[in-house]
Amino acid sequence: MDSATSDRAALSDTADNGLKIVVVGGFGVGKTTMVRSVSEIRPLNTEETMTRAGEAVDHLDGVQAKTSTTVAFDFGRITLDARSVLYLFGAPGQERFWFLWDRLFSGTLGAVVLVDTRRLADSWYAIDRLEHHGTPFIVACNDFGGPLHSEQQIREALDLAEDVPLVECDARDRSSSKYVLITLVEHLAALSAARLRAAEAAVPEAASDAAALAAAAPTPEPAP
Repeated sequence: MDSATSDRAALSDTADNGLKIVVVGGFGVGKTTMVRSVSEIRPLNTEETMTRAGEAVDHLDGVQAKTSTTVAFDFGRITLDARSVLYLFGAPGQERFWFLWDRLFSGTLGAVVLVDTRRLADSWYAIDRLEHHGTPFIVACNDFGGPLHSEQQIREALDLAEDVPLVECDARDRSSSKYVLITLVEHLAALSAARLRAAEAAVPEAASDAAALAAAAPTPEPAP
């Protein structure tokens, strides 16, 4: 099934709030396909034809039919409303391009870790780097028709915390890719609300501590 890109008008002059999301994962997990399927514009791709020179450095297990690869990043766009626009970046998967990831993560609101359940180990580095940067993320299992795994099996294999959302998707399908992005946005909103509640709870606690310290302080003696 080929992915399709919808035709949309140029970016509105009122759009002044840009939000950045990155799609990361191992080699050949479908990052370019996801960006292409969900972008409202013709996405920017930096795909190059794979050659025999790359066979010595790229691990093709499970993706022997792959003929092209991203060498910088993919870029797509989704308009959320008159002012807010979502910019979507797909990171290259091969180890030799990982040095680009830290720059792609700069200013990122959150990330989607796209995984192929036939090659779960290929996703460890992506999760490690996101945790290192403190970037919130969700995990999306792309459907390659491989053996089925339970959610718990996948969580254990990826050492995934229970509060990190885990969803299934078909990166070729626009509605499925949109669902993944909606899940990420909802996760980010929940994290933001939790931080706000924690901050509000800390204010009265700090005021109470200050009052207790003031009460315990010795009363200054009157000047002679």
